[in-house]
Amino acid sequence: MHRFVVHGITRRRKHPSPWVPCEYIFGHKDLKICKDWFQHLISCINNESGRPKNLMVFVHPLCGKGRGVSNWETVYPLFARAKIKTKVIVTERAGHAYDTLSSLSDIELKAFDGVVAVGGDGLFNEILNGILSSRHKVSYPPTPEGFGYVGSSDNCEEQTRNWVNFSKPTPDSGNAVFLGNPSKCDDQEPLLSTSHPTELEIPSNSTKEPCIGDQDNPVSFPNDWFRLGIIPSGSTDAIVLSTTGERDPVTSALLIILGRKVSLDIAQVVRWKTSPTAEVLPTVRYAASFAGYGFYGEVIRESEKYRWMGPARYDFSGTMVFLKHRSYGAKVAFLDTPYTHSLTASAQDDITGAQPLQSRWKKPRKIICRTNCFVCKEASTSGQNPEDVADNSRTICENQKWVWSEGHFLSVGAAVISCRNERAPDGLVADAHLSDGFLHLLLIRDCPLPLYLWHLTQFTKKGSDPLSFKFVEHHKTQAFTFISSHDESVWNLDGEMFQACEVSVQACRGLVNFFASGPEL
Repeated sequence: MHRFVVHGITRRRKHPSPWVPCEYIFGHKDLKICKDWFQHLISCINNESGRPKNLMVFVHPLCGKGRGVSNWETVYPLFARAKIKTKVIVTERAGHAYDTLSSLSDIELKAFDGVVAVGGDGLFNEILNGILSSRHKVSYPPTPEGFGYVGSSDNCEEQTRNWVNFSKPTPDSGNAVFLGNPSKCDDQEPLLSTSHPTELEIPSNSTKEPCIGDQDNPVSFPNDWFRLGIIPSGSTDAIVLSTTGERDPVTSALLIILGRKVSLDIAQVVRWKTSPTAEVLPTVRYAASFAGYGFYGEVIRESEKYRWMGPARYDFSGTMVFLKHRSYGAKVAFLDTPYTHSLTASAQDDITGAQPLQSRWKKPRKIICRTNCFVCKEASTSGQNPEDVADNSRTICENQKWVWSEGHFLSVGAAVISCRNERAPDGLVADAHLSDGFLHLLLIRDCPLPLYLWHLTQFTKKGSDPLSFKFVEHHKTQAFTFISSHDESVWNLDGEMFQACEVSVQACRGLVNFFASGPEL
């Protein structure tokens, strides 16, 4: 009897991994029949255009107490079994992934079907900015009249961009290694040097063969073929939990192997000034999950003093910042479009033509984003062609109306996705969607400390409504501008600090594709 094995996946409720690999053994006493079936199955798999053939993989050796390396060791055999070629790079320092991706030519990038981060949300943010820094051609976010800076322009290619600067690459930073030694730090630790790397070759037999004509067709975003993914190994893994519903390396690896794909909104953050006295120097950053100022920024900044504590420093820093109970004076203007929640405002406009916020709105029924979400599908089908999606700011500037909210805030945050994690099972905004083209702006006004504690504890309870308090403003918008007369706090972009006192933020709908099938809750 001649036999061959077909590797597949199955769902097991009682298994630690929701999706697990399985084997099916087939046999026949005629060897030719077995070979014919084997070749037929191989041909069917190769004809599935959505499956990746070549991937670039960044492994964070210090994330999650060394889980990055061990998780890659666990899932690598699955990629090898699926005949997926991987160029694996163990990051050696902060900015290693950014420098590698931003320095790749378009021909080199086209050799890969996607990039995978084996780490946390911080490493993914670095990869995201490295990919988009020179390949996302769009005008700056729109700004309210009287703000002083040009936000949206038809001649966006003439605007000077100052992209985020990570540390410069060292002469040997291009070397690639397969695996490194685990370290006892989490995903927010600096990427320190590991052992001397050994080089791996870039896969040469890519399905997208580069040619001379490729130089005339540069890689731009959004597109249909390039995808990003995460093998969760960080402290919170909010992006993976919000896109798959599971924080499991094996499940994420299998979704990548099968080529599952969802579109993700990305927040484009433009810093106009680092401090009130600084000159205007626009700098662009991107965030996949969250951008926050005040409480959220101070927790990240305070935690830098206690790196020796490991992941526990976030709990300690959060407690310290909470007890300080500090508020920050600021003005926030958000774009009110026909698709946002209706507001009841004063009929009298201020001198800028924007409407001052006076009262709250009646919240509609929550629609949770799930697999095959109809809200995201409606947004994608109504978005015309990819070129129209790329210039999102031009679309949202039509018939724009700005609403101002001014005062002292404990925090100002914008959730791109739900931001689910183990401590907040519903996330910051339970009904945030992956690809509907909106941000969820959260303004937490100054309030007594016990009320603020009550608000924060509601995030830990599944099914609660932490945004129902009177001192909480929740606005679903496509863009907003933040202005502060001081530089007392910093911004938190996907867990990375960003110094800015004046920023404009817009949602770029479906800017990147992510290896996932949507949250299965």
